[in-house]
Amino acid sequence: MSARILDGKAIALEIRKEIADEVQALKSSRGVQPCLAAILVGEDPASQVYVRNKELACEKAGIQSQLFRLPTATTTEELLSLLQRLNEDPKIHGILVQLPLPKQIDERLVLDAVIPSKDVDAFAPENVGLLSQGRPRYLPCTPHGVFQILGRCQISVAGKHVVVVGRSDIVGKPLVSMFLQRTGPFGADNANATVTCCHSQSSDLAGITRQADILVVAVGRANFITADMIKPGAVVIDVGINRVEDKIVGDVEYQGAALVASAITPVPGGVGPLTIAMLLRNTLTSAQSS
Repeated sequence: MSARILDGKAIALEIRKEIADEVQALKSSRGVQPCLAAILVGEDPASQVYVRNKELACEKAGIQSQLFRLPTATTTEELLSLLQRLNEDPKIHGILVQLPLPKQIDERLVLDAVIPSKDVDAFAPENVGLLSQGRPRYLPCTPHGVFQILGRCQISVAGKHVVVVGRSDIVGKPLVSMFLQRTGPFGADNANATVTCCHSQSSDLAGITRQADILVVAVGRANFITADMIKPGAVVIDVGINRVEDKIVGDVEYQGAALVASAITPVPGGVGPLTIAMLLRNTLTSAQSS
């Protein structure tokens, strides 16, 4: 078997074109230009690359972006003061605090300080609660990207056994919640799954992953899932991005998995490009409702 490649890069380009058209329509009809404010604290190289990519994506979509660079020694109080100003600025529709933050900053306090209407990452407790109740203000970016891939590639979720490996607040937990909903971004067929969540303390992990019709992996460990852990014909969604020497690889050992799965996302070029696309979508949604 040779797996179908689920091209996240192509899907992201399609979504960005849709967003750019909607941004232009909003500017023409109401004179409103969506604006995303990004805060970068410190000199983390990976964070600087991510923020730059988001700036470029905003520019191409017609979304204004503002970048606030703060020194590594920034205190929690200083960052909270900046957030208060951005919260109160009516021209700012989305606020992004780039993670990780320096150790002296209280990350939870900072993320909670972003008002829910501008929390385009969907990290705030109110937005997490709304998602769990099936009435989200915004869908979290990476999980939403997973659903866009499945929906636009016409891969049915309803009634399937979905196994999510990883329980992070950013990816694993919201994915579980979204798969359990009665309706997804593409309707009922894009939700209504039977869901199992695995993590580092799960017994017989391979035995569980081999039951998955759809296997989503987000653990941050290179090549963690191997071919023998995958049910023949399963759909494999690899959320991981890991650097191994001079290569970027996922959490799934791709070459072996592609011989077993019916469909698989590559790394790079799979879920990654969708994360930024869905951030743009949430910023636009905020501007449309302002």
